[in-house]
Amino acid sequence: MKVMVRLLGVAAVAAAAAFPVAAQAPGLAMLGGLEKGSWLLRTRSDGENRRICVRTGREFIQLRHRNPGCERFVVQDDPREVTVQYTCRGNGYGRTTIRRESSELVQIRSQGIHGGRPFVIEGEARRTGGC
Repeated sequence: MKVMVRLLGVAAVAAAAAFPVAAQAPGLAMLGGLEKGSWLLRTRSDGENRRICVRTGREFIQLRHRNPGCERFVVQDDPREVTVQYTCRGNGYGRTTIRRESSELVQIRSQGIHGGRPFVIEGEARRTGGC
């Protein structure tokens, strides 16, 4: 019986090492520290303004792919900057970097493929009030 328990323990450790789930899903604490409310994203290329209601900060990750269910992989998770790569099966993918300047101001760069076409979004998002 002890041998079987040891074998199960070894198998569990091996499985955990093979699938490092925690390493691929850090907390993105920087985004959680942003002020909640209405934010205005102003893109640099065309000056377009887009309002975003921020509840968690993660709303900035998929600016072009608004549909849920995309797989995300955290590339960088620092106190002032995060980078997330995501794949939306059948609808493209993207990579977004968000740099915090303050709890009410961030710089965003996102690029990828949406609907078979490339996109690039660079801009500044600033909190403007409540949602």
